Amino acid sequence: MTDEAKKLLLDLLTACRAIESFAAGRSFAEYEKNEQFRAATERKFEIIGEALSRLTRKAPEVSERISEVPAIIAFRNRITHGYDAIDDLVVWDIVEQKVPVLKAEVQNLLREAEPE
Repeated sequence: MTDEAKKLLLDLLTACRAIESFAAGRSFAEYEKNEQFRAATERKFEIIGEALSRLTRKAPEVSERISEVPAIIAFRNRITHGYDAIDDLVVWDIVEQKVPVLKAEVQNLLREAEPE
C-alpha cells in the first residue's frame, strides 16, 4: 500500500473517531438542537467522502475493500451541495450504524499495511 493511500486511510479513521467522539453519550434530540454538533459532524462526513473519492482514484484496490464507497461519496456530495435538504435523522442513523463499520474496515486495512 502506498504512503498516500495510508494517509487517506488515516484521514478516514481520524474523521470517524471524531464523529464518534462528538456523538458519545449524546442523543438524536441533542444532535437536532445543536447547530455546532451538526456542523462538526457534517464537516467530518465531507472529509470522509473526499478521502474516499481520492482513495478510489489513487488506490482502487484499497477502496474496493471498503463497503458502500459509492454511497459514502454520494452522501458527502449531498451534504456539500444539498445542504438545505439534509435529513438529520438519516445523518444520525449513519453516525450510529455506518460509522462504526467504516472505522473497523479502515482499521483493518491500516493494520494489514503495517510492517511485520
